[in-house]
Amino acid sequence: MFKTSLTYLDLRSPLLYIPVKSADLSKSDEILLCYEINMTQNSSIEPVREQFLGSMVFIGEKADVKSAKQGENDEAVLPAGSYLFNQCRAANRLNQDEWLDIAIEQQKDGLWERNKLKNMLYVRFLYEDDAMVTQVFRPVESNQA
Repeated sequence: MFKTSLTYLDLRSPLLYIPVKSADLSKSDEILLCYEINMTQNSSIEPVREQFLGSMVFIGEKADVKSAKQGENDEAVLPAGSYLFNQCRAANRLNQDEWLDIAIEQQKDGLWERNKLKNMLYVRFLYEDDAMVTQVFRPVESNQA
């Protein structure tokens, strides 16, 4: 198990990606996966691992400025907003079992701290500072009154 710590992230600008049917994780510089969280598991402090992920919403590859579409109709975007955020640096990209463990612990910690979690999960893979980085983003409701 990889040691991570829960962090709150206020993403000020969206991260844009080009939607793809599948991605070769060994060849792509940066990839974003987006999943729905199964509604029966979304607010459970002890979610069932095998039922946690719902359907995949999209796979996106890094978009350069010229190829990225601007606007709200982008199909593969990590929207600006408030997130629970975890990051892990390793020699290789984490596999699904490893990042799913992080996402489940993130949910447990987030609910323990009384956050209202949205039912989406974003997993981002990139190469940075001579290491493979896996980032897990879980949107949270803002606490604005």
